[in-house]
Amino acid sequence: MTERERMDAGLIYDPMDSDIMTEQSAYLELQYEFNATRPSESEKRAALLKKMFGKIGEGCYIEPPLHANWAGKHVFLGDGVYANFNLTLVDDGNIFVGDKVMFGPNVTIATANHPILPALRERGLQYNKEIRIGNNVWIGAGVIIVPGVTIGDNSVIGAGSVVTKDVPENVVAVGNPCRVLREIGERDRMYFYRNEAIDYPNL
Repeated sequence: MTERERMDAGLIYDPMDSDIMTEQSAYLELQYEFNATRPSESEKRAALLKKMFGKIGEGCYIEPPLHANWAGKHVFLGDGVYANFNLTLVDDGNIFVGDKVMFGPNVTIATANHPILPALRERGLQYNKEIRIGNNVWIGAGVIIVPGVTIGDNSVIGAGSVVTKDVPENVVAVGNPCRVLREIGERDRMYFYRNEAIDYPNL
């Protein structure tokens, strides 16, 4: 089994393998080009994202700078995904994101991990576990999502949270470690912030 095959299987592997690094470097060049684009170069940005990402749906927008180990090669975005400044994707493993997901600034999504055994870490070995984020999820500013986590549809992850375990759908979850605070319910149909009523037309 090659190091790349071990990588794709979620097994311990050597990320410094020459074949892996050659492939990875080509994607990082595209990411560099994306981050150097001007705000007016929206078409160029969109074209680069299609080259970089495993899948990028319709109407997605990622605000540079983007930082990703593989420039998004192992990231699969649905439609209408928005990411604010400084999204960091440790995308050595797969990251699946649904439709209409929003990422605040300085979010980190990390699929890569290193073994606890010191002898393995001394050799620079790692393994990857995929992350899944459902539809219509809002990830607040500064959130960290660790390997192997799934976040359910419609949920909100509060700013600064560290998500170490799965989060169900239709909840607000916050903290370090991130825990479910409450379900999204009828009050959320009435108020958008504390006791301020929703008055937006045509809702």
